[in-house]
Amino acid sequence: RRCPHALAVTTGTHALELALQVLGVGPGTEVVVPAFTFISSSQAAQRLGAVAVPVDVDLDTYCLDPEAVAAAITPRTAAIMPVHMAGQICDMDALGKLSADSGVPLLHDAAHAHGGRWRDQGVSALGTMAAFSFQNGKLMTAGEGGAVTFPDIEQYETAFLRHSCGRPRTDRTYRHQTSGSNFRMNEFTASVLRAQLARLDGQIDTREQRWPVLAGQLARITGVLPQATDDRCTRNPHYMAMFRIPLQSPNSSATNWSTRWWPAACRPSRRSARSIAPRRSGRPGRPTNRSRRSPGGARTARRCPPTASGCTTGPCSAPRSRCTPSPRSSPTRWRRRDAGLA
Repeated sequence: RRCPHALAVTTGTHALELALQVLGVGPGTEVVVPAFTFISSSQAAQRLGAVAVPVDVDLDTYCLDPEAVAAAITPRTAAIMPVHMAGQICDMDALGKLSADSGVPLLHDAAHAHGGRWRDQGVSALGTMAAFSFQNGKLMTAGEGGAVTFPDIEQYETAFLRHSCGRPRTDRTYRHQTSGSNFRMNEFTASVLRAQLARLDGQIDTREQRWPVLAGQLARITGVLPQATDDRCTRNPHYMAMFRIPLQSPNSSATNWSTRWWPAACRPSRRSARSIAPRRSGRPGRPTNRSRRSPGGARTARRCPPTASGCTTGPCSAPRSRCTPSPRSSPTRWRRRDAGLA
């Protein structure tokens, strides 16, 4: 089935906040969120006066652990917010049953899951509502933006009032019916976003072809565990290629961490090695510090004072005779190499 109603908003964070408002989240309520997620998942609840309750995620998929969610539900729980991390859809069989049994609605944080499917159903058709982000790093981007999908017209109309300063769609006389804010997406952003719909499926196809190759190569590295996938996730957009390096021992300097494979659209532009590499001075085996005479007449060595560029062992290799001064040091003049030491 398809979700019949969608509302474009200014950001993905506003999409979450707006959806929580429609669900009645406010002071005295709780929202279950994953402990591993972007901060907007919890801040959207906190801005409404609710308590964000973080729960553990599955170590293989990095998505909400249904057993941990069940243990966190209380009479104050107003919403469960699964985050489909890196495009991997959460276990919607278990979470859907938990939502039905407890009566707590599911609000999907689908910022990573554009075009994702669980058992051939789109994310918008799962749960109660879904919130998307179109920030500049997402598979669909308008520079910034978001959207919320709703299963019925009543929730959609409530959200429209809240996102348009309390003004209904049909009003032409500025008769505001309730309090709200301005979460409206502008027309230019919407046109940029709409133009990308035609290329989304092709991008996902490419990523689904490349992920097994990349994951297989990563798995060959000792201690590297790529994110696990679930066969019930029938379409995975692979927003990021994530992996985990487990902690070896309590005293190990290593830690659990992950990395991402950014979409090509937001990779940094190429820069020359000279512009980003730290400058080194001197030659191997040769001191680069300046000599001076001590009060007793002996010749002593002095290190280069710290500089704004991090140089502490000698003059920079720039074609000039002045080392970049530290903000706390007076400028230091250096002799050129071919001039020798005094």
